[in-house]
Parts: sequence; C-alpha cells; structure tokens
Amino acid sequence: MTFLIHVMDDTPAMPVDVNALWLLVAAALVLLMTPGVAFFYGGMVRAKSVISMMMMSFGAVGLVGVLWIVYGYGMVFGTPAWDHFLGNPFDPDNNLFFLSALVNGENGLDMYSLAFVGFQATFAIITVALISGAIADRAKFGAWMVFAGIWVTVVYFPVAYWVFNLQDGWAASILGVNDFAGGTAVHINAGAAALALALVLGKRVGFKKGMNAPHNVPLTLLGAALLWFGWFGFNAGSEGAVDGVAALAWVNTLGAPAAALVGWIIVEKIRGGKATSIGAASGAVAGLVAITPACNDLTPGWALLLGLITGAVCSVAIDLKFKLGFDDSLDVVGIHLIGGLIGTLYIGFFGTGNSVFYPAEGRTGWDQLGAQAIGAFSVLIYSFVIAYVVGLIIEKTMGFRVKNEDEIAGVDTAVHGEEGYALAE
Repeated sequence: MTFLIHVMDDTPAMPVDVNALWLLVAAALVLLMTPGVAFFYGGMVRAKSVISMMMMSFGAVGLVGVLWIVYGYGMVFGTPAWDHFLGNPFDPDNNLFFLSALVNGENGLDMYSLAFVGFQATFAIITVALISGAIADRAKFGAWMVFAGIWVTVVYFPVAYWVFNLQDGWAASILGVNDFAGGTAVHINAGAAALALALVLGKRVGFKKGMNAPHNVPLTLLGAALLWFGWFGFNAGSEGAVDGVAALAWVNTLGAPAAALVGWIIVEKIRGGKATSIGAASGAVAGLVAITPACNDLTPGWALLLGLITGAVCSVAIDLKFKLGFDDSLDVVGIHLIGGLIGTLYIGFFGTGNSVFYPAEGRTGWDQLGAQAIGAFSVLIYSFVIAYVVGLIIEKTMGFRVKNEDEIAGVDTAVHGEEGYALAE
C-alpha cells in the first residue's frame, strides 16, 4: 500500500509505503516491551536484586541486537543452508551485514525489507529477556550473557526459521503450524529454556511459597502496562500490512488479556480470598501470551474465552513449582510455557482457518490440532534439552550461580557494585 505525500514547493509527490511505515512503528513498540519486561520482573524481586534483574533484559538488547545483524537475520531469513531447518548467514547474496539483500535495484535501499529486519530483531531480543525471570536473585551476569549468546544462536534462530520463514521453515511451510506472532518461537521456546535453567541453577536459599514479596508493585504494574502497549505492535505488526487481519489481531490483543486478567483474579479471590494487583498484571500477561499465536485466526468472542481460560489455568499453574520442586522465580514456566501451549493448541479447537499465510488454509479441527501439537512440543523439547546442556556446561566451567552469601547479601552489590535505591542520609 503506497500513499503520495505532497510537499509545499514544486517537488514531485513522494510515495510512502504505509506497510513499511507500520512495520517501523510496530518494531519500536516491540522493542519497548523488553524494558517492559525489565520493569515487570524488576518490581517482583527483592530490592537488593532489582538491578541484576533489569540488567539481564538490557543485556539481551545489546547482545542479541548485535548478533542479529552479524548473522542472526541470515540464519532465520537467509537462503536455505539446510533445507527447512536453517538459513545461511554467510550467503553473499543475502547478507544483512553488508546490506547485499536489501538493495532494490534503482530505488536504493528496500524500505519494507529493512523494516522487516528491524521488526524481527525485536522478537529475538525479547525472547531471550523472558527467560531471565526464572533465575532471578541467583545468576551471574557474565554467565547469563554467555548463555544468552549461545542459546539465541543454536535455539532461537533455528526455531524462528522453522516457524517464521514461511517459504522454507518446516513448521510453517510443510506442517502448516499457525503461529502468527510467536506462541512457539517466543513463549514456548523461552518457557522451556527457563525451566531448564531453573533446574540447572537450583533453588534459592530458603525457597518456599511466599518467601519474597515483590519489593515494588507499581514498578511491576508499569512493566505490565508497557508490555500490553507494546504487544499491539507484536501481534498486529506480525501481519506486515495495514489491513483487516492486522485490525483483528489488534482487537484480539485487547480482548484476550482483558479476559485473562478477570479470570486470574477470580481464581485468586476464590483460592486466597483477595484479588491482587500482581495477579491482575500476571493475568494480563498470560492472556497476551496465549493470544499471540492465535490472534489472526480467532473471532473476538473465542479470543475472550481463550483469555478467560488462560488466566484461570495459569493462576493455578504457577504453584506447580512448589509441588514439583523447581524454583522458577518469577513464573516464566507457569505464564509463558503454559500460556503459549494453551494458545497454540486452542487454534485446533476454535480457529477459523481463514489465514492465507499457511499451507493449512481453511484447515480446522483435529488435523490442525495435530499440526499445532507437533510444532509446540517439538520446540519445547528442543529448547529444553539444548538450554539444559548449555546451562550445565556453563555452571560446571565458569559458574552460573552466585555464592550463597552473595545471594543473601544481594546480587546487585555483589555482581554490579550498585544499589537500586541509594537513599540520601
């Protein structure tokens, strides 16, 4: 879609690619989500760990942003190096580092392609940042950065190729998995890795239910608000165009998290007698997670039901860590892994089959459910195994977890030499 913009002098009208413009705006919205994650997570940890928690998100912005330009884009959207599984980051005809793939003949740089590069980069960044919540209060920053670099290279980039490369990725182009904006590639992927790291690093000192109350609830609510705001770019931007599908994704991104917020606090009220603000924020995020893969393929009514179910289920699922004995500090598994699975599988039950981007166009019911399940659990297993192995190697070599005394004293001063709240005397 192109509009003409007229200037005040005799200069000819200048065409503007509205779809590319929307992608640029959406990319900025999604990038804002990673600081939103930092605030969301940062408010829920101890005051002595808030810098450490937020730095893991900001570290992901720096590291993954660089790796995306150097070779990540090529691995996800380059010409196939391994058909259906991986792109070639070193193909001279498709190299982002030298812009060789993004020059459009006499017109110079291809605006839409470059906007798409930036949009997809923000997905890689936030996926890594999401994992960090599972290891709050006890991880070394340097070890986290090593893990993030390896994991995004050997897990996220290949998985994104499977799911987001519609021309060759096996999940999208062969199986017909409908993952519009990243239920598998982002949320199940990050949730499985979070579970693996929680097992590798072990439990926090004194781990028990209710051990640490959030130190700054308004900070967490601010983070949830930024996430919800940015998520409109995350979902509606994934259409890559200004059209009815983008508008449907936007409406569903409003409805599902709103219903999930309600579902979460209802269950919370029944189980504990009080509806909390942290519960409301967590419910909204759970609903956002669930609608991510399905926002293009559900009517708004079914999106509301998805949100209600997800909010209720995730509010119960976060307590599984106490029964199963793993310490997922900030409930990445209970929200992102469980929410991602619900949203991805839900399409098989209530999807319209109207998507035109997948080989399963018009397919609904058990056939689509089977495809969704294969895609979801393939990503879950692959991410968990690789993350566990990489995390274990880092722990056994350079050490991933801080000393117990540093954990008790506070990770901020031990790792970063800073305090989150230095009050004047």
